[in-house]
Amino acid sequence: MRLPLLLWLCLLGGCSSLPTPPVPALRPVQPDIASFTLNGRVAVRHNGTRHSAGLRWVHRPQSDELLLLAPLGQTAARVYRDAQNATLEDGDKRYQAGDVESLMQQVLGWHLPLSGLHYWVLALPMAEGEAQIERDAGGRMAVLRQSGWEVRYLRYAGDAASSLPAHLELTRDALQMQLLIDEWEAR
Repeated sequence: MRLPLLLWLCLLGGCSSLPTPPVPALRPVQPDIASFTLNGRVAVRHNGTRHSAGLRWVHRPQSDELLLLAPLGQTAARVYRDAQNATLEDGDKRYQAGDVESLMQQVLGWHLPLSGLHYWVLALPMAEGEAQIERDAGGRMAVLRQSGWEVRYLRYAGDAASSLPAHLELTRDALQMQLLIDEWEAR
């Protein structure tokens, strides 16, 4: 009597469906990261020209300071933004404009999307503007399209869903920018 009952339970159990795997949680928004410092490297390709530099970026809610570093670590250029204007210092030359985007367009012929970039490096879309987001199997942002830019997240600093990006590729028209982040300090 036990054997037929046991066989019947086994057959019945074989008909049940496997549990569905949980949907990966989306990367939590980290509104507590208001300020950060990152160290890394940046490479820019625009209309057939290539430039690369070391990068130290200090972001605060009301200001940004980007130091572009030569191969031996000395400052090659400094970009500073506050609520009033943006400044680019390149050796003994000094340029100013109302914002970083306009300043870079004026000096270099392309614009640095700083207003969006401080969100994008945290793997967050800008608060304003529509965004298209593709996520990886772990729920982390893989591709972000916003304000005419495509941002690809090629590597994260760790495997956790809350890990910060370590390698980003930004593309818009004829401009491609690679950002490799070696060190994060979030506050």
